[in-house]
Amino acid sequence: MNHPDIRINRFLASAGLGSRRSCEEDILEGRVSINGSVCRNLATRVMPEDDVRVKGRQVHQSSHRYILLHKPSGYVSTRSDRFAARTIFDLLPSDASHLFHVGRLDKDSEGLLLLTNDGLFAQNLLHPSRGIDKEYEVTLDQPFTPKVAAALKKGIWMEGSVARIESVKQLSPYRIKLVLHQGLKRQIRVMLGTLGFKVKRLIRIRLGPIKLHGIALGRYRDLKKEELEALRQVTSTSAPKKLHPKKAISRIQRTGKSPDRMPKAAPKGRSERTPASPRKKEKLATKERKKTTGRGSASAHAAGRLAKGRARGHKRVTTKKRF
Repeated sequence: MNHPDIRINRFLASAGLGSRRSCEEDILEGRVSINGSVCRNLATRVMPEDDVRVKGRQVHQSSHRYILLHKPSGYVSTRSDRFAARTIFDLLPSDASHLFHVGRLDKDSEGLLLLTNDGLFAQNLLHPSRGIDKEYEVTLDQPFTPKVAAALKKGIWMEGSVARIESVKQLSPYRIKLVLHQGLKRQIRVMLGTLGFKVKRLIRIRLGPIKLHGIALGRYRDLKKEELEALRQVTSTSAPKKLHPKKAISRIQRTGKSPDRMPKAAPKGRSERTPASPRKKEKLATKERKKTTGRGSASAHAAGRLAKGRARGHKRVTTKKRF
């Protein structure tokens, strides 16, 4: 469906020429023309009746498409990679080559992956402030504990921000179910690796209201109308959530200690400190007395220095007062 008066980079992206960023490179390099004139201004807006060409070839805005893919392990979430033997586009039809993935799954991960050419829809769906659930099933190499779950929810510092898991549910000693709103690179693997775990299998089973049901591994289908409407409703009604402050980072990352040996948090202020015990109060009182009258007083230290000087044969030097 054509939308009047849209930015040139969005127009080119919807025409299947790549992401908006790559389209901006074409614009800045002078490869794009509008109605016979070269366009280098990224703020230029295009009407449906305009003649838009890239390297002399006329392009048209494509209708939006939404594909749901059950990604297998071993496939890279990219259009082309010279180091990758297989990409997700090897599993898709040729007419879907202009789509881009909404959130990536790394090579070793599998599960639900949404592809589209609707950039605004993808942006609303991915932004962490929207709080859209992304649910995963994870298989670990060692038993999981409630203390580790608490550490995951508290957060770990990575990539210049605090990475957090919204909720954790233990399915078995070695299997857990995680829900997160962020989308940091390899977030689950890095967080669990920091805590001493190795992820043996990771599957995304849900994205918002869309679940991974009825799609065989490696297969795909177009998103149903009711599924698309459900996603649109979630992105439009979800109020932006206040993100956690960066200062509340996990002590695990800072100290390198296991969750079973994590130190207790230091008190933040006097109002939060526990009252001192009678024994501790007595020690503090004794310390204060020594400062004024006891061995710890200034006069006691001076007397001690004078006695040492006499023992070494030093004479006390006095000055006569002048009248």
